[in-house]
Amino acid sequence: MQYMVIARDGNDEGALERRMAAREDHIKVGDEYLKSGNFLMAVALLNDDQEMIGSVMLVDFEGREELDAWLEVEPYVTGGVWKHVEFFPAKVGPSFEQFLPNKKQTA
Repeated sequence: MQYMVIARDGNDEGALERRMAAREDHIKVGDEYLKSGNFLMAVALLNDDQEMIGSVMLVDFEGREELDAWLEVEPYVTGGVWKHVEFFPAKVGPSFEQFLPNKKQTA
């Protein structure tokens, strides 16, 4: 099942510093999920100063349990970067399916 994940960073003084400290691990975990076919697309949310303040991700998991398992190991969650995470069932439209991986690969 595909999900749209909208995650907002904290807005306290140390928020950007926490993000940058966890970013390398976040990217490593993301690369693993991208290779497995679970991550379809991700972007950073930016403020007016072009600083990262959150993330929007399109993911594909068998169900809610897999989504929750990812969030339990996601460095932006475990590192206290994302303070508010929402997710919604979603579906990539037919015009964009050509950009999706054909099948999940094993790591």
